Amino acid sequence: MTVKDFKELASKDPIAWCPGCGNFGIMAAVQKAVVLLEKDPRDILLVSGIGQAAKLPHYLNANCFNGLHGRALPAATAARIVNRKLTVIVTTGDGDCYGEGGNHFLHAVRRNIDITVIVSDNQIYGLTKGQASPTTEPGFVTKVQPDGVINAAFHPLETAIVLGAGFVARGFARDQDTLAAIIAEAVRHKGFSLVDVFSPCISFNKKNTYKWYGERVYNLQDVPGYDPADRQAALAKAAESGDRIPLGIIYRKSGPSYTELAGLEEKTPLVELPATAVDIRESLEEYTA
Repeated sequence: MTVKDFKELASKDPIAWCPGCGNFGIMAAVQKAVVLLEKDPRDILLVSGIGQAAKLPHYLNANCFNGLHGRALPAATAARIVNRKLTVIVTTGDGDCYGEGGNHFLHAVRRNIDITVIVSDNQIYGLTKGQASPTTEPGFVTKVQPDGVINAAFHPLETAIVLGAGFVARGFARDQDTLAAIIAEAVRHKGFSLVDVFSPCISFNKKNTYKWYGERVYNLQDVPGYDPADRQAALAKAAESGDRIPLGIIYRKSGPSYTELAGLEEKTPLVELPATAVDIRESLEEYTA
């Protein structure tokens, strides 16, 4: 069963986001990407942790798993390994993924697990009312950093490229169609895919607004001769900030995924094994004697 209209994916649950939240644009882009991919929603698993972005799976008619704060990636990794028929998409935020889940992020990239990670990057902690996140720029004033942020900002795109991610992209929540196309390409990629999305928080980040981004972003598709397979060029683009910030597929390369390297592709997935296939009683004897 595939969906022809992205609105078919919307659940009837009340949405607990502020009007104008960038997550609305990301959710619409995810819905449109599913239509572009001609995917059966029953074959999709949406995984999230804790935060405003982590609420997204609740509002779509698809399988979902809502885990602990910062722990979406290990849950998604396990799901992808035990059931390789699933398309696993993680929806998370800059705090959930790069803060509490930062260690998991680094190693999920290294493993090249075949999942798509969509990060709603609003450079703030929205659910807990406006603290600085790992991607908040130095000098930004918050309720708990009244003198301004003193730490250097975390740069997820550069980090992902350096660690060997095969698909690294950036989107903008306002441009849903372009973002949907990027997400669809990320899902098609075999291996770890990162889509970091500028997602304005209208309540707690009054600097990085829709207008602020709109005056600075440009699409890499409009750059003549840009080759996302060029790692050095990709690193240079990923590092751009200030008055010129690129959107689109920044880096793409092919390589064996974790399940291929581990020799799991030729084996029966765990989800398809009969429950009686493994008898652990002998292993437990030394603990139960």
